[in-house]
Amino acid sequence: MKTIYLIVLALFSLLSCIDSKQREENSRQNILFIAVDDLRPELSIYGSSRAITPNFERLASKGLVFKRAYCQQAVCAPSRNSLLTGLRPDAMGIYDLGTFFRTKVPDVVTLPQHFKNNGYHSEAIGKIYHIWHGNQDDSASWSVPSWDYRTYRDQYRKLSSGDTSGIEGPEPVVKGKVLPWHSSAYPDYHHLDYGVTSRAIERMNELGDEPFFLAVGYYKPHLPFVAPQKYWDLYPKDSIRLPDKTPPDGSPDFALTSFGELRRYYGIPKEGPLTDEQSIQMIRGYLACISFIDAQLGRLLDELESSGLAASTTIVLWGDHGWKLGEYGSWCKHSNYELDTKAPLIISGPDMLAKGRSTNALTEFIDIYPSLCDITGLPKPAHLQGESFISLLDNPDLDFKEIALSQYPREKLNLMGYSIRTDRFHLISWRDNSDRFLIKANELYDHRIDPGEKRNQAGDLSYKETVEALNKRLDDDFLTTNGSLK
Repeated sequence: MKTIYLIVLALFSLLSCIDSKQREENSRQNILFIAVDDLRPELSIYGSSRAITPNFERLASKGLVFKRAYCQQAVCAPSRNSLLTGLRPDAMGIYDLGTFFRTKVPDVVTLPQHFKNNGYHSEAIGKIYHIWHGNQDDSASWSVPSWDYRTYRDQYRKLSSGDTSGIEGPEPVVKGKVLPWHSSAYPDYHHLDYGVTSRAIERMNELGDEPFFLAVGYYKPHLPFVAPQKYWDLYPKDSIRLPDKTPPDGSPDFALTSFGELRRYYGIPKEGPLTDEQSIQMIRGYLACISFIDAQLGRLLDELESSGLAASTTIVLWGDHGWKLGEYGSWCKHSNYELDTKAPLIISGPDMLAKGRSTNALTEFIDIYPSLCDITGLPKPAHLQGESFISLLDNPDLDFKEIALSQYPREKLNLMGYSIRTDRFHLISWRDNSDRFLIKANELYDHRIDPGEKRNQAGDLSYKETVEALNKRLDDDFLTTNGSLK
């Protein structure tokens, strides 16, 4: 009898342990990880009066807006690789669009992979890793295969009514080239990012009580700027003001690019500036796409609230880098200027105290990985090169970092440009790519008097000590440590 009692007691103890472990897993904080392609801080929560974005404002009212968050390289693949691995571009040795990060760091544990390894369901919908230049999705990161643009594109192409005067589908083509902008007559549901949202909502409901890391990647406002007509109507032509087209005074010729990404589209000149009419339509299209994405964000937030998941979900929303809208007479990203390296970052969680606030603390996208570990109580992998900003979620006025660092190469000139952002200054140090300690040119912008980065002060003797000190910081604390910036 005693033996039977002991067996029953042991079974009860085992079942209690299993039940306790299950309750612990079910009570974990979910992560809704939202990436928006090519989104610069053109939002009212960042001081912009142009974009109409009530749902970005809605998210910000329940979270913390990072006013000075910087990507590690202002182009899709390197920025995403860095954020998702927790490694700077120099640590991986990847600066281009086509190199799959596993070829350089095959054993690195990515952010979603780390959550998967710790009992979360990890899933990607839309563009998370860069997938345009070869399939660079990482199966090791996800619990199930990714649901990307090819899945839904096949569906909405079937909905197309066909070719009309040389324009076809939601990404219209004329004479074999895609239009750079277009006000679409198709309804929201016919566009890719609507399908991404629908799939995300579907999966949140299907996952139920299973703790999840759900990555939702939006494709707009990436070129081409195509959005339904109602979003274009928010931005009449006569409301668009063109920016100053003058490059920064005293900047090197190679600091800006000729925006080749845009020149592949129909009607864009092979060289030289855009016309004012083209510039106005480009800006309208970009803003229309932001408002379209804002509507998709609203659908996600509605579902979180109606399903009850909001109480157990931390939202991380980020744009992978900035984007120039005609400033300096330039377009797209691909530079080290503030317009390119600074990008939106919003964190919203049920337990944070700083809801509805913003922080001016310097932060970097490589800080997201360790911060999410701290938010969810997961251990931090040893390879991470960022720092956790979890303290800012309760006290956004704290000092955090002295420096935020980005970089962008000029391969044809054998140069690597390092962007060093402090509270006041922005130094761009152009180094010999074969000898990173050899300085070829400097740019220094004093944000106290020149927030628009219009005048390079590096040649002014009154700034000599600042230029030397920041370059020494780059030499001593970054280049000698393979990008750890300790």
